[in-house]
Amino acid sequence: MSNRSQNQSNSVFDANNGRITIPFGDSAVLIRFGDGIAPEINRRVHAMAKAISQAAITGVIEVCPAYTELAVHFDPMAICYDELITRLEGLETCDLEQSRRIIAIPVSYGGADGPDLAEVARMTGLTAREVVDIHAQQIYEVYMIGFLPGFPYLGLVPPAIAVPRLAQPRLKVPRGSVGLAGRQTGIYPCEAPGGWRLIGRTNVQMFDPQRAQPCYLQPGDRVRFEPI
Repeated sequence: MSNRSQNQSNSVFDANNGRITIPFGDSAVLIRFGDGIAPEINRRVHAMAKAISQAAITGVIEVCPAYTELAVHFDPMAICYDELITRLEGLETCDLEQSRRIIAIPVSYGGADGPDLAEVARMTGLTAREVVDIHAQQIYEVYMIGFLPGFPYLGLVPPAIAVPRLAQPRLKVPRGSVGLAGRQTGIYPCEAPGGWRLIGRTNVQMFDPQRAQPCYLQPGDRVRFEPI
């Protein structure tokens, strides 16, 4: 039996699993696992998201994972809040390590494809080659998809090349641009405004509405960059 407590706002704390479930409007709940960007917390988010999807709970419409929490959208005409909470409490999560994909993304670093690479090198006291080597040697976790359709938030970037966003965002960032922002790196799926520091570019199409799975990367995937 789960050891849980419930307050007046109908949030539920599950002590056995170390998570809190919070009402999110009249047709969704948030399941929160912690605070801050951390791989171990995010893995628990994705393990829970997978467990919910596999359970195929009647009335659950969509599961949206983020850094530390996931939103579960449901049809209140098909399942009530209390019943949903009971079903969610009963789910068991598994270790995702054996099933997660590792996806290689080819990147052209520097030059016109990475106009901020030289500045990142200056800011970090490294050479441009060293910045590229450090960036490409890391395996990144896809924490979430957001901002733009198919935009992956990847981390954690090694501290040696962690740099802040631009003080003045660009009005146009080319599709496929690979950028840095703090301890995160990301890939622009389309031309859009943005303030991440651009160090390279890939030809891999991050988002295509004509594909069966429009987003090339999925939350919970792992990514490594290959210099070309």
